[in-house]
Amino acid sequence: MIKSIFYRFILSSFCLLLLVSCNTSEAENRIVEDFNFEWQFHLGDTANAQNIGFNTQSWRSLNLPHDWSIEGSFSEEHPTKPEGGALPAGIGWYRKTFSLPKEWKDKSVAIEFDGVYRNSEVWINGEYLGKRPNGYISFAYELTKHLNYGTETNIIAVRVDNSAQPNSRWYTGSGIYRNVRLVATEKLHVAHWGTFVKTPQVSKEQAEVELAVKLQNDSEAEKVYRVISRILNSEQQEVATITSEERSIQAKSTDSIAGVTRVNQPQLWSIENPHLYSIVTTIYENDKAVDQYKTPLGIRFFDFKAETGFTLNGVSTKILGVCLHHDNGALGAVANRYAIKRKLSILKDMGVNGIRTAHNPPSLELLQLCDEMGFIVQDEAFDVWKKKKVAADYHTDWADWYKKDLQDLVKRDRNHPSVFMWSIGNEIREQFDSTGIAITKELVGLVKELDKTRPVTCALTENIPEKNFIYQSGALDLLGFNYKHEDYKSFPNRFKGEKIIASETMSALATRGHYDLPAAEVKRWPPAHHAPFDGNEDYTVSAYDMVSAYWGSTHEETWKEVKKLDFIAGLFIWTGFDYLGEPIPYPYPARSSYFGIVDLAGFPKDVYYMYQSEWTTKPVLHLFPHWNWDEGQEVDVWAYYNNADEVELFLNGKSLGSKSKNGDDLHISWKVDYVPGILKAVSSKNGKVVLEKEIKTAGAPAQIKLTPDKKAISDDGYDLIYVTVEVLDENGNLTPKSNNQINFSIEGGGSIVGVDNGYQANLNSFKDKSCQVYNGKCIVIIQSNRFENLITLKASSPKLQSELLNIAVEPIEKKE
Repeated sequence: MIKSIFYRFILSSFCLLLLVSCNTSEAENRIVEDFNFEWQFHLGDTANAQNIGFNTQSWRSLNLPHDWSIEGSFSEEHPTKPEGGALPAGIGWYRKTFSLPKEWKDKSVAIEFDGVYRNSEVWINGEYLGKRPNGYISFAYELTKHLNYGTETNIIAVRVDNSAQPNSRWYTGSGIYRNVRLVATEKLHVAHWGTFVKTPQVSKEQAEVELAVKLQNDSEAEKVYRVISRILNSEQQEVATITSEERSIQAKSTDSIAGVTRVNQPQLWSIENPHLYSIVTTIYENDKAVDQYKTPLGIRFFDFKAETGFTLNGVSTKILGVCLHHDNGALGAVANRYAIKRKLSILKDMGVNGIRTAHNPPSLELLQLCDEMGFIVQDEAFDVWKKKKVAADYHTDWADWYKKDLQDLVKRDRNHPSVFMWSIGNEIREQFDSTGIAITKELVGLVKELDKTRPVTCALTENIPEKNFIYQSGALDLLGFNYKHEDYKSFPNRFKGEKIIASETMSALATRGHYDLPAAEVKRWPPAHHAPFDGNEDYTVSAYDMVSAYWGSTHEETWKEVKKLDFIAGLFIWTGFDYLGEPIPYPYPARSSYFGIVDLAGFPKDVYYMYQSEWTTKPVLHLFPHWNWDEGQEVDVWAYYNNADEVELFLNGKSLGSKSKNGDDLHISWKVDYVPGILKAVSSKNGKVVLEKEIKTAGAPAQIKLTPDKKAISDDGYDLIYVTVEVLDENGNLTPKSNNQINFSIEGGGSIVGVDNGYQANLNSFKDKSCQVYNGKCIVIIQSNRFENLITLKASSPKLQSELLNIAVEPIEKKE
């Protein structure tokens, strides 16, 4: 039940991040209601669940966003297959009963879904609203004519059908896994996704800002209106205004207006300083404010050039990107802002400045955070067109939905300054036959009708021009190529005058904290096409950067090539994080990928620090592997470093010599006969110490250490704290081979919503209240339960000293 129309909107920063505005300083007519709480859910199909009188007494109560697949058990028999995460799918129903105040009776009311996987059908008070097959697209339905007000309640029902499997090459999740809002406006209002802001001319002295506004009049009468759009800087100070002339709009119709203004001495949006303006558009009817709508604005200019790559605000910049699937590890597909921010923060600290939304429309929160944090986004629409990759994928919906899905993606996302390019597809099979020419032209045309300010690209695998029909269409502004780094240097001759980006690279494989010795030579999976992978019995892959899929490369191989080729605008590595599904190179029980630079739990693998040493200016010295081996065993010791001339290695105080990178080396290494003790690396520049790093031989597991990623949690029902769990010896050293089972209990204002250890063949449920550490570590995720009570987390395990962690809970008003 909705107890207060404004309560959750006013108090929750989640709602404050929406593209629409409820700024009540001038107009209180647009109301955006967080519609995620107090739903009922039933797993399985049932007849007539859309009907008003349907009995839901046995249904489960829950809050959105929700992914029912992640709650299931792993099984090779699930029709999703290991490629889809080996988790269940099926059909589910959601219902919510709510009431609305009488004051809303004269308003227009709509419901907005950010994403439902998949084949969602929606009813309000028994009336059918529609179906949306695409599980990644955002959509809205008008509710007004079906609603009750005052004491009479309303029932919304949603059927989600993810039963046709397999429908993806990776884990998708199932259900209403993104956010839902109820939006109430006056009859005259800004239409859904009704603004488009452009900055056609930008310099450090002045920026031209052009705003188009689409208005909607749902009333039975003609309306006379004017529109004022105020541009505010990050301090909410007005810096420019666009004012329209008074004009009229017919009953039950729409109208569009556009205006231009200038911002003097603009603060430019950049990777280092992602300054955000906002445009507050107010509609006035007879001098009364009747609607207010907020549009994000980042002022920046950029260019792709065939010879010199990418520039941002006139500065040559290499796009240092990663590909990301949409899942959030142990949370599954649930689009939680705090989970996404943690993921992006880990990548930002590595030096990443670009995100490719592989291979589908992203969540709204991802783009908002990329706006705020300074990421260059390649916004991708499709993984398939007409020609399928798996039996029940999007090709079954292509003919009826591709046009609307692509248009809705562009309309939703085109105001985000982080979005720099549109991708119309990934490894599309139509590139290999002539049908690709016409489809490419049509898709690019659909994008250009809505946004001509950004280039359109497509991720291609065929780099021989006469064999690639998507390229032959001549419609792409920017050519994206996946893998085959050894061919990059020939591209200026193969594709004369074309702008080029490495849209997908590497596909290197690793398991965090596992090391195969000796690290002697690069291994490919498979060594020959369709040959079995000669791997490990425990489904691990060495964390030395020495293993990759046969179509890709190690991290060092491709980065060495890209960094020296100026015409390559940048790259997107496959992938930033491990993701659920596609457990290459192993069969089941492997259930998540090995490609990530960071594992599924959010723990960096060693190669993370290679990139940090290359992509940041912060001093880096990373020494590995651990120092617990068999006496006399020869160990390959690697180090990544920067800002130094050389690194000297010591074992128990004895120097093993200094080494420096030569030529295009990205790491240095020693072969060391193992003896227990302390391995120490010292980097120096001009004879002065820069950094020191020690790795100590650990004793037997003795104690548990809990480390939260922040000190307090909000009571908003969304906020998360990720607690790193480590098993240490009696001296406080991480035990790098420990696998103790840790049991968790929690009291107070939080609940455990996920556990994981990052091991790709871990078949324990993400929803357990215990977790086996992998190579000494695991993670436990705590979510606010909307009660402002101190959280106490206890971690215990037989033969280990237990640990208690107290976490403060803050009221929503104090949240950032």
